[in-house]
Amino acid sequence: MSDSTQPRTVTQQEVFWTGDFGKQYIERNRDERLVENNKALFAKVVAASGGTIGSAIEFGANIGNNLKALRDLLPDAELAAIEINPEAAAHLSAWGGAEVTVASILDHDPVEGSHDLAFTKGVLIHLDPESLPSVYDKLVKASRRWVMVCEYYNPTPVEITYRGQSGVLFKRDFAGEILDRHPELRLVDYGFTYHRDPEHPLDDSTWFLLEKTS
Repeated sequence: MSDSTQPRTVTQQEVFWTGDFGKQYIERNRDERLVENNKALFAKVVAASGGTIGSAIEFGANIGNNLKALRDLLPDAELAAIEINPEAAAHLSAWGGAEVTVASILDHDPVEGSHDLAFTKGVLIHLDPESLPSVYDKLVKASRRWVMVCEYYNPTPVEITYRGQSGVLFKRDFAGEILDRHPELRLVDYGFTYHRDPEHPLDDSTWFLLEKTS
């Protein structure tokens, strides 16, 4: 008989992001320009929501560049974050603009409908593909109304070598998979961020805003 109390196996990706590479990622992203560039993206998301976002939770927030952009756009919003890397979470906590939980997304059990918006940006691409259905469910569970994902898009799943590392970056149609798994959601808007945008360059990612209809 299996022992259900045994801890789950930590994934390769979790080890990767809590280790030295995760610390290097923090240093690469300490750039106030990223906050401004993200603000241009999230302004579109907020507009597409009709100004109905009063609270938001980010899965995989790192040092908080996305939440800082949201804070500028929504100064009164209640913000929260789930972050696996303790050092990144400490930076985010020191900012003081969001409630921070230090945990793996795979272990986090969100409160049903706790925030108007639940979102990821550049996080689903770095998760163990087998864990994605569970993470999709967590995003939807945490959302009171809106789910947003901004990730590298590909119509079919594909693995990409990431800074010389294998097994830590995957492209696929994340939003399409969420919609297929959760028919109570509908696609409201989507768009593309481009690394050569003359004003607000970001990684070449596609964002999707989904709304709960029931």
